[in-house]
Parts: sequence; C-alpha cells; structure tokens
Amino acid sequence: MTLIAGLAADLASAGFSVDALEELWGTEAAAALARGRRLPAERALNASRNDDGNLGPLSSLAMLFVLGVPVAVDELARAIPSVGISGAHSLGLVEVDSAAHSTQRVRPLLDLRPYRFADRYGECAWWIASDMGEMALGHAIDPSHVLGIGGASTTLSGLMLADPVVDVLDLGTGCGIQALHASRHADRVIATDISPRAIAMARLNAELNGVTNIEFRLGNLFEPVADDQFDQIVSNPPFVITPRAKGVPAYDYRDGGMTGDALIKAVIDGAAVHLKPGGVAQFLGNWEYRVDQNGLDRVAGWFDDLQRARTPLDAWVIERERQDAASYAETWIRDGGVRPGTAEFERMYAAWLDDFDTRGVESVGFGYVTVRRVHDGRVGWRRFERVDSVGANAAGLSDHIGACMWAQDWLAGLDDDEFAASHLTVAGDVTEDRHYWPGDEGPTIITVQQGAGFGRSVSVDAGLAGVIGACDGELSVAAICGAVAHLLEVDEQALLTELVPPLRELVATGFLTPDSVEVAPARARA
Repeated sequence: MTLIAGLAADLASAGFSVDALEELWGTEAAAALARGRRLPAERALNASRNDDGNLGPLSSLAMLFVLGVPVAVDELARAIPSVGISGAHSLGLVEVDSAAHSTQRVRPLLDLRPYRFADRYGECAWWIASDMGEMALGHAIDPSHVLGIGGASTTLSGLMLADPVVDVLDLGTGCGIQALHASRHADRVIATDISPRAIAMARLNAELNGVTNIEFRLGNLFEPVADDQFDQIVSNPPFVITPRAKGVPAYDYRDGGMTGDALIKAVIDGAAVHLKPGGVAQFLGNWEYRVDQNGLDRVAGWFDDLQRARTPLDAWVIERERQDAASYAETWIRDGGVRPGTAEFERMYAAWLDDFDTRGVESVGFGYVTVRRVHDGRVGWRRFERVDSVGANAAGLSDHIGACMWAQDWLAGLDDDEFAASHLTVAGDVTEDRHYWPGDEGPTIITVQQGAGFGRSVSVDAGLAGVIGACDGELSVAAICGAVAHLLEVDEQALLTELVPPLRELVATGFLTPDSVEVAPARARA
C-alpha cells in the first residue's frame, strides 16, 4: 500500500466527511468557519476530548487539517495508523513542532478537508488538499499559494457541461478540483498549470481519491497542449486584474501576468484553436469597463475579431457582478492578506488605481463565459447579458446551460414562419404571478418566473401570458396566437408578428421548450 492509499484508508476509517464534521461542531460553528472564524469550531472540538483529555481520530484530523491548529503527536498517530507521523511528514502534510513542550505536538503544512457534491452521475465525496489560508497561517499567504475549494471553483463545477466526452483540458488546474469533476464524464483529462506546486497538489488529490484518468502537464496557458485539441475545456484562470508594478505581489492562483483583462482574451483566442469542431469551453473571467467602452461590448469585440479571422465561436457571456475600480482594488488587496489602514495597503491601493487610470477603467465585470467552436460554415450565435439572480437549483446550471445552447441552435435553424408552425411546452419550473389594483378585473402586472436555472423573471402582457399559458404541445404557436387574438379581439396576424420575438427569447432562456424534438448534448449540435 502506498502512503497516499494508506492516508485515504485512514481518513475513511476516521469517518472524515462533511456530514461528520458538521455533526461534530454544529451549524453555528460551521457558519463561523465560513466567515473565517475558527474559535467556535475549536471550542466544540476541545469539548469532545475524552476523560484523558485526548482528541478522538475525527476531532484530531479536523483540528489539525481543517482548523490548522496543532495537535499532540500521539493524537495524530491514533488518527492515521496506516501512514503514521513519518508518512504524513513524507507526504508534506505535517511537521513535528521543534519548540519545547511538555507534550510534543505536530503542526499542519497543508489544508486537507472533505468535499461533497452531487451531479448527474450521483453523489460523490472526496478529500481535497491545498495550502492553508490566512485563518490557519495567521499571516498573508505566499505568492505560490495553491487555493482550495472556494466559491469560484464550485460555481465553475456547477456550470460545467457533463455530457460524456473523450478528452477535457483543465487549464490552470490549481488544486485539481475541475479536473476531478471532469474525470467523471471524460475518458481522459489533461490538467495544466504554470505552478509546479499546483501540479504536485493536484496530482496528490487525484491519487488520494483514486482518480486515474488525469494527466498533469506543467506550463503556461496552452503551451503544454500546443498540438492538442479537446472536446471540452474548463478553466478558472488567474483572471484578476493586477497592476504590473514594483512591490505588488503576483499570486500564482489569481494573477495571469498580463495587463488588464488581456488574459481572458488569450483564453478565448486559445479556445478557438484548441477546441475540436463542436467542442465547448467554459471559464470564469473579469473584463474592464472603460470610459469609452462598455465591458460586455468589449468582450463582444474579441469574438468579432475571431469571426474576421475565420475562427468563429458561439458565445454566451453572462455577467453576474460589476465593481467600481476602487472597490475592485480593495477586494483583491485584502484577498492577499493586506489590511486596510496600513501603509502597505495604501501603497498598493495607489498602484491599482494608477493602473486603472492608464486605461481609463471605471469598473470591472465578473461572470461566466461559454463558447463553442463553429464549423461547416455555420455563422456563430452570440448572447452577452447581465443576469443578477440564480435560481434555487444552482447545481443544475450545467444541464440548464446545455439545454439553452440546444434551444439557441434550434431557433437559429428556423425562420419566423417555421417557428410559428412549431409546438411548444412550458418548462416545468415556470410559474406565473399576477398583481391587481383593488377592484380591477384585469391584472396590472404579469410576470413569469423560473424556479431553476438562472431564476429569471420576465414581465409579460396579457397576450403573451395567454399564449404561454396555452403552450402544452398540442397546438402550434400560430394556432395559439389565433385563439388568443380572438379572445382579445385583436388582429391575429398582428399579434403573431408581435409575439414571435419574445416567444423566441423565452425558448432561448428555457421558459418554453420545443415539444417534438429530443434534447441532444450541446457539444454535438455544432
């Protein structure tokens, strides 16, 4: 048995799982941990000590690897009997504290914690190692820091299309979490990173969880796969816009070493080259809003350049947030562990704002980018939009995105007359709200809402609401519009002409689905 296999056996034997930790320290302590406060969880673990004052195996692992608090050597030895202290040291997990203590203690060198999720293939649980954060270190992180699982990584894994494919590229793998997710639906995954430490960490996590179909390559962006093409590319790239100024640290996990938002353009350009025909790339990114240029328009221009270069991509760019330049700078300076009110913070703050001023940057957008390589002469479709809310089914965004891509393809193949002849059905998560002024017979406001997907809410008038409500797959769009026109006493053709564009948009965004067409994988439809 290898050391890593022994570690996995020890973690399983101790019951080192998300559910066990939540039960061990309770919901309030878990919430405090999410805010970066470990004291409630530490107190709960200390309260679990036995009559001899010792922590049990689960508590020892939680104290050491999740909270980053040293434990007694014999406590850890009981928790990992297969690996032992020497084995844990060999794996780079711990070191024995050299300071004089009445009880010899061991301190962590890595964060190691359980991770649980569900996808279309079922529920799954892993253990993920990464570098320790500020809470455990007590000081700012190192530029070579390998980030663990955070909000951005879970967002991307939730967006990732999960249709079976041959090969996936995880660009900038970090701790390897996206590669691990992709391994569930791909025959082969290639994970790249510019950081040797990240590659080592990702390799550890793959072996620890028994995942064998990931290959790791060291190098910058697409350099390690210069001659390869893929069915799918996923990336949580180092997209943070950081000034290239003296004294401003560049963190491997977030800073791509380029000026402004050039890194995101480089990822888009690279996807156009390294996707197979019909292949899909998904990644997170930032883009600049400049004095003379809207941020989403700026991103659209990058795709226009590809169109002119005859490497067109389908594009769906969703902006979720937008920060003014000053707030953006403050966010990322604090992220590196520099505290407001210090001289260092003010110096870095000035560097950030100076950098933004050189390009006329007023604010920065953040969002999701999904692209697909176009082939066979087809003209690519584009969507650039701001979406502020996400429905309750955030984990289902992958399937929702795939269905919306299929819908966009379906719409692109129909002229308005053909669309009018189609049969539509209201999606199962859609509800309608009507608001009335007291005493009025008719509603003042009508909205249709999605309970899943992006949780969109759309205001509609009586005619459109009537058509939507009658979409059960039985009648064509034209027939339904004719019936609604009769009820409203308006011209049938005029109503149809008026409602086709918003009905198309409702199909594109998942409120309505074509009734007679089987949904196929998004990447197979280019």
